[in-house]
Amino acid sequence: MTADAHNFVVVVVEPETPGNIGTIARAMKNFGLSELLLVDPPPIPDGSEAYGFAGHAREDVLPNAKTVSFDTVVSEYHTIGTTAITAEDSRHHIRFPYKTPAEVCEDLKTVETETALVFGREGTGLTNDELARIDEICSIPANHSYPVLNLGQAATVLLYELRSLTLTETQLPDIEHERADESDIDRLYEFVTDFLHSVEGREHKREKTALMLRRLIARAHPTNREISTLLGLFRRANILLGEQSYGDHNQTDERNKTTAVESIPEEGINAIIEPASSRYEETDTQSDTDGSTSDQSDSTENMSKNMGQEKETTTSAADVESNPDTNEK
Repeated sequence: MTADAHNFVVVVVEPETPGNIGTIARAMKNFGLSELLLVDPPPIPDGSEAYGFAGHAREDVLPNAKTVSFDTVVSEYHTIGTTAITAEDSRHHIRFPYKTPAEVCEDLKTVETETALVFGREGTGLTNDELARIDEICSIPANHSYPVLNLGQAATVLLYELRSLTLTETQLPDIEHERADESDIDRLYEFVTDFLHSVEGREHKREKTALMLRRLIARAHPTNREISTLLGLFRRANILLGEQSYGDHNQTDERNKTTAVESIPEEGINAIIEPASSRYEETDTQSDTDGSTSDQSDSTENMSKNMGQEKETTTSAADVESNPDTNEK
């Protein structure tokens, strides 16, 4: 049965807040409903709070809303009343049995009828007398300690659950999930097996891991693009691992040496080289310093000798001048 075969109207009994009326009108437009009936509503002038909350529904759903009586609703429609508080068994039959929104949707799939979704007041909801005149009861599962939803929220949840009966299409594109070719998936299993041989030496662990990955991939139903990406990933991983089996120690000593050198990270090599370079630099610096000190000592010694010679010459001249007898002789 198509969505066109289900004619739903939304009824709000004695709403107290215009904003909630606008919220319900917006939810109706979101999920393909257009007929809004109000029982004893407050004034809703153009530009009021209701229009502010209605979104694009202010163009059609809200201005076309009709005021009706509760008697008219129960006499002209198959009615489904909403309530947060239900009874636990048939001894309290006014609020029992009840259905969840999903169950209401399932039950109405094969029923062609005009149905009124009836919502009560913000503060007290529908009274027992009103519920007693309604055909079915619907309740939204919520937190046991606080199951009462806002009026606009409750309407939105119920209309969302009924969307398969009210909408022929949505904004979401129809996407068919295509599973990758089995031959490509088998190639991936082979790559995974090679990878496990490189990283896991215990055969029983390899077998268990391979089976677990096979089940995981099977549940995922991967697409061609996803399998292609995984094939490329495992191919590169196997190349980097050299496709060597775990625990294969039959390499030559030369290969071991090469591997040992190649396995040293660049930071480690720098850590080895830099201290040696520093020692060489310290030695050169010390040599230069020692040479400068030696040169300076030699220069000082030569200066001392020259000063000594000058002093001796000066002393001799002074002695000659202080002894005229000697000059005369």
